[in-house]
Amino acid sequence: MSTQLILRFLIGGAVVSAFAVLGNLFRPKSFAGLFGAAPSVALATLTLTVAKSGASYASLEARSMLVGAIALCVYSLVVAYLLEKRNLPALWATLSSLPVWFGAAFALWLVFLK
Repeated sequence: MSTQLILRFLIGGAVVSAFAVLGNLFRPKSFAGLFGAAPSVALATLTLTVAKSGASYASLEARSMLVGAIALCVYSLVVAYLLEKRNLPALWATLSSLPVWFGAAFALWLVFLK
């Protein structure tokens, strides 16, 4: 196993554990689950990227992560609208909204990252 993979595992595990502890202290309990997965992986990745490639490259990676998160938020809002207001089946709402996610990500990439 590579050292980078082990470090990513340890850093990600530590952050997930920290959010799990916070989730047990505060309400709602979904706090730990909400912030426990993707942010911990992102923080581990950014930490290793800074160590390996420098802060400027990690900054670009962080901006890319933010663009992806905003695109996911847009997608989630469209899916929620289709489920709640249009009463569409979940599979149809999620699959038909994928172009919205890709379109939002591409548009944000053009504006902020290109």
